[in-house]
Amino acid sequence: MTDLTRMTAAETAATIAAGEASATEVAQAHLDRIGAVDEKVHAFLHVDTEGALRAARAVDDRRARGEELGPLAGVPLALKDIFTTEGVPTTVGSKILEGWIPSYDATLTRRLKDAGVVILGKTNMDEFAMGSSTENSAYGPTGNPWDLTRIPGGSGGGSSAALASFQAPLAIGTDTGGSIRQPASVTGTVGVKPTYGGVSRYGMVAFSSSLDQGGPCARTVLDAALLHEAIAGHDPLDSTSIDAPVPPVVEAARNGDVRGMRIGVVKEFAGEGYQAGVMTRFNEAVELLRELGADVVEVSCPSFSYALAAYYLIAPSECSSNLARFDAMRYGMRVGDDGTHSAEEVTALTRAAGFGAEVKRRVMLGTYALSSGYYDAYYGSAQKVRTLITRDFERVFGGVDVLVSPTTPTTAFPIGERADDPMAMYLADLCTIPTNLAGNAAMSLPCGLAPEDGLPVGLQIIAPAMADDRLYRVGAAVEAAFTARWGHPILEEAPTL
Repeated sequence: MTDLTRMTAAETAATIAAGEASATEVAQAHLDRIGAVDEKVHAFLHVDTEGALRAARAVDDRRARGEELGPLAGVPLALKDIFTTEGVPTTVGSKILEGWIPSYDATLTRRLKDAGVVILGKTNMDEFAMGSSTENSAYGPTGNPWDLTRIPGGSGGGSSAALASFQAPLAIGTDTGGSIRQPASVTGTVGVKPTYGGVSRYGMVAFSSSLDQGGPCARTVLDAALLHEAIAGHDPLDSTSIDAPVPPVVEAARNGDVRGMRIGVVKEFAGEGYQAGVMTRFNEAVELLRELGADVVEVSCPSFSYALAAYYLIAPSECSSNLARFDAMRYGMRVGDDGTHSAEEVTALTRAAGFGAEVKRRVMLGTYALSSGYYDAYYGSAQKVRTLITRDFERVFGGVDVLVSPTTPTTAFPIGERADDPMAMYLADLCTIPTNLAGNAAMSLPCGLAPEDGLPVGLQIIAPAMADDRLYRVGAAVEAAFTARWGHPILEEAPTL
């Protein structure tokens, strides 16, 4: 039998549906793979062996009864540890929630279960999704399967590493400033940030509420589309959820074709700070789009130059508000509750012990930006820049169908290289942040390996809000053309763990 862990999600689903392997056998194969390699990779914070096998057996039982099942029934998935899961620990990569077991499922978690997806466990992440390397996890860093001494991206590095090390064919991430796309770029996988409000945030622990968005991570564009369709849709429990039909993402992924499309190359996403090999592979991808029949033009979005500064005022401001709920009074860690400290002192001691350095940095920055006398100068000004960025997107989308750029300025950097330089770390999200500020949809998919280091490079595709299907149409066409050129998927080049 073909190695069950090397199949795509679509192939896995077809294998189970044809009776060539049971969902239980597929789940066990992936659990065995986790047992064999995750000690080196550290993609998972919690492996739910019992729950995964129970879910897989339920799929097998339903199939045996002749019930109609969804297209991903029995397919394993790695879930970022930011979504609540009933009866399973949810830590958000933080000590302050160590050991917390939710009593309810996030809407996304529930939709996965309803689709028959087998959740293998919870993946490692930067604490409260604050980071670009997964080094900010309170439980230690995750390694990039291409080179375990390098970062797998962040904040969702555990999910991307699980895919690239063949521990799961599907994963879920969240994207506040690029935390799905940047990990996908540096691990040679596919990651999609849906339109803001396209996937419910109910049960997703909040970092920055106007920016956070859950989305699919996979090894192929079609797999990402199948997962996107399973988790998307209106949710009355989320006030920001869009009450509109889900764009036809699966149809677009099955029929990728860019002929007649007008594609804009963002002028501002190039120049100083961009690795030469990244730009080489990106320019090859642009030329490929021309060969496939697209009309490629250069566009300028001047306000994008201010996106990083605006983001690092808006996101910390919202996080300082959201994280105020971790007060040691209701759930999570509690320090100093020995009868000798006031409630305020217990709260302060708990936060000092439970929050990591990056979380503290952003909470302090956000609290300062929101403080009396500074609100208009900092947070208010950042929101004005956000409006300018949104207008730039609206203007250029009046003349093009999608935009393209490198996903990240560089390939995966060594673990520890930027640990003491927050500004250098923040620059990893230079190309991804504008999309979050505007609420548009975006995808990253592999476009080759950088010649300097042999590490993956990502191509970013950006579409207007609620035009998520355009991502899959372009992504599928590019993926098919590159796979034909390379002779195999990019992950075939990854070292064997």
